[in-house]
Amino acid sequence: MITLYENLRTIVYAPFYLADLRGFWADQGLEVKIQLSRDPVETAEGLLAGRADISWGGPMRVMLHHERDPDCPLVAFGQIVARDPFLLIGRAPNPRFRFQDLSAARLAVATEVPTPWMTFQDDLTRSGIELSTLDIAPKAPMQTAAARLAADEIDVAQVLEPYASAAVAEGSAYIWHRFASRGDIGYTSFYTTRAYLEAHPKTCAALLAGMAPALDAVASEPASVIAADLADHFPDVPQPVLIDAIAGYQDSDLWAKDIDLPATAFVRLKAALLSGGLISRDIPYDHVIARLERP
Repeated sequence: MITLYENLRTIVYAPFYLADLRGFWADQGLEVKIQLSRDPVETAEGLLAGRADISWGGPMRVMLHHERDPDCPLVAFGQIVARDPFLLIGRAPNPRFRFQDLSAARLAVATEVPTPWMTFQDDLTRSGIELSTLDIAPKAPMQTAAARLAADEIDVAQVLEPYASAAVAEGSAYIWHRFASRGDIGYTSFYTTRAYLEAHPKTCAALLAGMAPALDAVASEPASVIAADLADHFPDVPQPVLIDAIAGYQDSDLWAKDIDLPATAFVRLKAALLSGGLISRDIPYDHVIARLERP
């Protein structure tokens, strides 16, 4: 039995849910118990405390723990969400969006977890934009973005699905930008302690092997089929919105084609964390990323 920590409930994690629902892990001889973490901080803390065997979540969290403790035992393996799942939605259409457009906009950024802003600010800096010149709105939950746009409190917001597709369906927003267009950045992997990985390498490899058909499914099946399977996971999301959200992620190649986390994607993520000040030192790839031989 593997106790697997679910980082948080989000459409972004569709392949994990499919691996469980369709029995892909069972096909590998695994018995997996998914346990929803109370928040992303607990996902790593609970793993270190032994409340779970393996977690899924961002390599960002692993690097952050290694920043605080160079001897941290956490190690990540695999790549499931390859690209950034966040979007920018605005009150008016902007089909030719450029980051420079944000200089004259009231901007709401995602603050629930660190990675979205870390990668966003890195994009802005690379585009030559001085962050101090931006009009960034006070913090508020992502689910309030559509109402704030409709009330003319902000002009553009950084959000996750289904908030973007729901706002578009309501007619209160337009999609300006998908951060997935940046390319692969190693957004989500599995992680565990090095001791667990060394004691159970075949288990970890089988967990990854079970993800392969799930990734094939999100790459090739209609969004409507995926949405039907995930309906019980997202009972508050109307099916048309769930379908649109999944289709948008499919079109932007959100989910990994290569189940191993390549060094180039890891370095791109690490560069954003360094430029944003979340970490202060160069953490080597082979210190926190393990590559497994799969069955």
